[in-house]
Formats: sequence, C-alpha cells, structure tokens
Amino acid sequence: MQRPSDRWISIALSVLLHAALLGALVYGWLLFRQPPAPAPTLAIEATVVDARTVAGAQHAPPQVPPTPAAPPEPQPPAEPEGPPPPTPEELAQREQEREQAEAAAREQQAAQERAAQQQAAEQEAAQAKRLEAQRSAEARAAQERKAKEAALAQQRAAAEAQESSEREDLKRSLAAEEHARAVRAGPALANWQAQITAKIERAWLRPPTARPGIQCVLNVTQVPGGEVTEVSIGECNGDQAVRESIEAAVYRASPLPPPPDPSLFDRNLRIIFKPD
Repeated sequence: MQRPSDRWISIALSVLLHAALLGALVYGWLLFRQPPAPAPTLAIEATVVDARTVAGAQHAPPQVPPTPAAPPEPQPPAEPEGPPPPTPEELAQREQEREQAEAAAREQQAAQERAAQQQAAEQEAAQAKRLEAQRSAEARAAQERKAKEAALAQQRAAAEAQESSEREDLKRSLAAEEHARAVRAGPALANWQAQITAKIERAWLRPPTARPGIQCVLNVTQVPGGEVTEVSIGECNGDQAVRESIEAAVYRASPLPPPPDPSLFDRNLRIIFKPD
C-alpha cells in the first residue's frame, strides 16, 4: 500500500525534473540570441618617409595590402549530454528515500525474525502441552489400572471371605443338624414334650361336660423363651366347652418349659392332649 509521504515525494521529484528541463531550454535560447563577437582590430605599423620618396613612389604600381584573415565563427556551446545533474534537494530527497527504504527493510527483517521466534515459541509451547497431556493421560491410565486392580483384589477378597463364611455356616448347620438328629433320636425330646403336656394338664380346668377318655391334638406356636403366640385345636372328641377350656389351659401354661438342649427348640409344636 502506497503511503502519503511516497506520493508527495513523487510529486516533488516530478516538479523538480520539469523545472530543470525548463531551465535548460531557457539557457539554450538565451545563448543563441547573444550578438556575434566584434571583429578584432588590426594594428597598422607606419614608417616616416621623404616627400620625394613619396613622389617617386606615386609612379610605382600600388601595392595591395594583404587581406586579413576572417575571424573564426563562434561555436555554439555544447549541449549537455544526458539528464542534468541532480540538485542538492534531489540528493537530500534521494538520501532520505534510501534511508527510509533501509529502515523499512530492517523493520521487515526484524518483524520476520520476531514472527519466526514467536512461531518457534508457539511450537515449543504446543509440544510441551502435548507432552503434558500425554503424561497426564498416562498418569490417569496408571491410576485407573491401579484402581481396577485394587477393586478386583477387594472383590476377590470379599468373594473369598463370603465363600469361607458360607463354608463355615454350612459346617455349623451340618453340625447342628447332626447334633439335632442325635438329640431327637434320644429320650430328651420325649421328656421335653412330656413336660409341656404335664404343664398344660395342670393348667386345665375341666368343664362339667367333659367325659372320660378325652383326646385332642393341639397345634401350638411359641417364640424363643416359651411364650405361646397361637393355639389351634385339631382332632378332638370333646365338645365346644372342652375345646375352649383346653385352649385356655395352653395360654395359662405359657411360657412353656424350655428344651434341655437348644437344638430341640421348635416354634411349631404338635401335642397330644390326653388328660385321663
């Protein structure tokens, strides 16, 4: 893009060139209009002679004096060849333009160097950023691997602990069942049931309608500690009054006697009630 100072410099140079051409034309015109130089004056040398000599000389043929040589015609001034020499103003203008061009070239070179340095710095920053991102990604991946390994190890440990606990529970359950079978096969269960039946019989209030040979099946539900929570009468050969009196006797007998061995405890009891 052309700067305003460059336009004014071009205008000034054009004006100076036209002025120089006009001056050369005026100078040549004035030079050709000057009158020719006057012919040079000849110096005459004379000699004093006698009158008789002069008279005698009159009869002699006249002597023609030599014709003086014509002076050389003036040569027109040689026209200057080529463009006129630059004026001091033109020289100063050219020096200023040269300095401006050198300054612009230096500024352009400095700008290119700055741009190259900035580009190199940006490339280094981008490279450093990529390396940092890569290191961060590697660190996150390593952390995730460690977390997964820790989670897997924890899961394996929990699974092993659960499996071990299940094995222990199974062993305890098998041992308890084996013990319960052994206890139930002995007289302990029969003795406990006899104690429960005896306590219910002691709590029974015989109604007037009860006749000899009463036999009823009792379904009793208890909680640990022997507290009775529910009673139902199954097969029974007594009337309604007998049934109600036996049910009331079971509730009065609560809590029931505890078993001699905890493995004998059963929430649901089936008792044969034969008071006679």
